Amino acid sequence: MIKLNNIVATYTTRRGQVNAVDGVSLEIPRGIILGIAGESGCGKSTLMKVIYGDIGYPLALSNGGVEYGFADEKGHPVTSATIRKQWFRRISYIPQSSMSSMNPVVRIREQFVDFQGPGLNKAKVLEEVRAYIRQLDLPAEAIDAYPHQLSGGMRQRVMVAMATFFQPDLILADEPTTALDVVVQKGILLLLMELQAKMRNTIIFVSHDMGVHYQITHKMLIMYAARAVEYGDSEAIFKAPLHPYTRMLIRSLPTIGDTQLREGVSGRPPSLWENLQGCRFAARCPLATELCRTRDPAFIEHRPGQFAACHYPGEQSIPLEAAA
Repeated sequence: MIKLNNIVATYTTRRGQVNAVDGVSLEIPRGIILGIAGESGCGKSTLMKVIYGDIGYPLALSNGGVEYGFADEKGHPVTSATIRKQWFRRISYIPQSSMSSMNPVVRIREQFVDFQGPGLNKAKVLEEVRAYIRQLDLPAEAIDAYPHQLSGGMRQRVMVAMATFFQPDLILADEPTTALDVVVQKGILLLLMELQAKMRNTIIFVSHDMGVHYQITHKMLIMYAARAVEYGDSEAIFKAPLHPYTRMLIRSLPTIGDTQLREGVSGRPPSLWENLQGCRFAARCPLATELCRTRDPAFIEHRPGQFAACHYPGEQSIPLEAAA
């Protein structure tokens, strides 16, 4: 079990400090794919940085921490303060931009060797790497190339290979199929699913695409304006979402054979610089009442295993007593 305990992540800017993640608490079971969805700026990537331990100015962990549920080489529990020592071996990261994530003037084989640390037999390591990338439908000679000599899809598979080579307990994938065509995207997603099923580890997957979440995730976290607004089994969320924001995201998803006009979520998220009161989605929510605009809803379990931050979870219309 991976636990996020009241995470507050703050950026320092010229204007001052702003909470990009504001009080997120979650328990993530092992051996699943967790999807994180939400609009740009809602805190998805910042939360991933916190979990990975990639924290440095201007980002700071103002409150809370992560319990990873595994120990280091000496048997001590790994914490947010010590997670960096476990990079690649126990926890790894697949970024959304494979080209900017690899050194463009160093051959891929050298980058594989670099992240494995000193004191290893280089020839043996490269032999193991060549054998491994062949399992991922990459030619063995791909590691002899420079990043720019490979296609976008091949570069992304190389990033997946780097992230999974040590079979880590936790893999963070931050929009790993961005800028790839749909055919290549499908290949990368299937590869991640196959590797997760084989290694039985945990993958936390960020994507704007609700269709992708429906296809590959076991559980979902919906974020809005730095907060968690819904969490639960993906099937349950798609079948009966609790939060109006989640429902609107799902309704905007096109389906084969459906010719109805799809509408996005009107309006825009609030500025995190504002003194936010009540539900942060209230200004865009068709069900919002005075209660929503004045009282912040608690993020609690409304159905078995399904959590939401909403005063009227699962409602399709405004309750009469609230509208009166």
